[in-house]
Amino acid sequence: MEPGHWSSEHSDALRDYFFKGLSYAEIGRQINARFGTAYTRNAVVGRARRLGLGAPERMASPSIVPSLPGESGPLASPRVAIPGLNLPPPSALKPANPVKLRCVGVQPRLIGLRELERGDCRYPYGGDKENEAIHFCGHPRMHGSSYCAPHARLTRGRGSASGRAAGAVVLRLVFAA
Repeated sequence: MEPGHWSSEHSDALRDYFFKGLSYAEIGRQINARFGTAYTRNAVVGRARRLGLGAPERMASPSIVPSLPGESGPLASPRVAIPGLNLPPPSALKPANPVKLRCVGVQPRLIGLRELERGDCRYPYGGDKENEAIHFCGHPRMHGSSYCAPHARLTRGRGSASGRAAGAVVLRLVFAA
């Protein structure tokens, strides 16, 4: 037998079983047992649709089917909504606190790496997107830092220098080759 080809006996048996109310999987098992075929449930569904046999109409739950204006209401009485069911917690309904972005009021010179001089700020700009050039601030840098004063404060974060140093790990060179 060719795949996808249903003989008339098989189609007639499908109709009979369908009108008896059997499921598609059970129809497939009955036809396979009776005729020695190997139809799958999906093959039975497809053949039933091609024969114009649709799935029996399912009864929609009245509680989830909205009624249109001018139509009668649902068959069953509407369910009472439980307060707070499927609602986010009250804290999620409050507007979020605005985030204060850390920025500095420096107009960078935007110079390239080759133009950077010894005393220039090395705070980078750009390079976020692929193939985007990276430029640097270029203003005079602070003593002991690679950045100008505003960028140094921006990169250091909050707290005092001694407080930051307390959490720092100090590595000591023990042996040099």
